[in-house]
Amino acid sequence: MNYTISISDDKKYIILKNTGKITSENVKQRIIEAHQVGEKYNLHCYLMDLVEANNTDTIVNNYDFAYKDMKENKGINMFACVAFLVAENDHSHDFIETVLINAGYDIKLFRSKEKAIQYLLENS
Repeated sequence: MNYTISISDDKKYIILKNTGKITSENVKQRIIEAHQVGEKYNLHCYLMDLVEANNTDTIVNNYDFAYKDMKENKGINMFACVAFLVAENDHSHDFIETVLINAGYDIKLFRSKEKAIQYLLENS
């Protein structure tokens, strides 16, 4: 899986673009890196671009990621606002969105880039 981390042109949010197959194990470090950039630039909103990425992890691993892995990583801002941007017909990220919300994270899944960005700007 490839990824890039950048700051939006308006300097309001961090963009974490992922491609390929993702699992909780291979995305964890990338999230930590994105949050380090957010901390450096005093940003707490993140666009997680998953349009070219599919979640291939198991239900159990997704659940553990939300309730265990995320909470154990001190480099992750628990109060961050995150927009998942996914492909129109991709439902592989639906469950992880649900468990992350239930675990107390401010996260929302979008299939429209404009709506995802609007959500982040409203919360920046």
